[in-house]
Amino acid sequence: MKKKIGNALALYPTPLAVVGTMVEGKPNYVLVGHLGIIGHDRILVSLAKPHYTNRGIRETGALTVNLVDEAMLEKADYVGCVSGNQTDKSQVFDFHAGETGAPVIQQSPVVMECRVDDIYETEGFESFICKIACVHAEEGVSDENGKIDYHLLKPVLFEMPTYEYLRTGEVIGKCKTIGTK
Repeated sequence: MKKKIGNALALYPTPLAVVGTMVEGKPNYVLVGHLGIIGHDRILVSLAKPHYTNRGIRETGALTVNLVDEAMLEKADYVGCVSGNQTDKSQVFDFHAGETGAPVIQQSPVVMECRVDDIYETEGFESFICKIACVHAEEGVSDENGKIDYHLLKPVLFEMPTYEYLRTGEVIGKCKTIGTK
């Protein structure tokens, strides 16, 4: 028997990412746990409307999604604790400008450079629908075929109801094989 628990968002945990963009010629970053896949070449990044970062994304049409691992978690958490409206976050991470012009964080093991296709607004949020322009991955997180290996990457996960960071777990089976037994 299931119990109704209201309209709680029940899709967590999600990968934790730092979104970067240029605002008035300087990099700015925000910690994001609201990410989604909307196709094989597009993602959705949802940010509360008041975020300073939103202005840069709208102005430049470009952003980076920098996946967070445990080594960069402290700095990632920091950029989620302070507002770019009051704090200059441009020096928090070492970066280089990617081909979209958005900041690629050196410490992030995997970075997706994106161009904004559209913006979908809901109450209190702007959701940026983004086309992936380029992906940067450290050599140590790819398999022999050049594909990202999440056993090696070990991204930090974010769980909203408790506001906790989680580690990825163990493999419990192969997709499209468990149901064929």
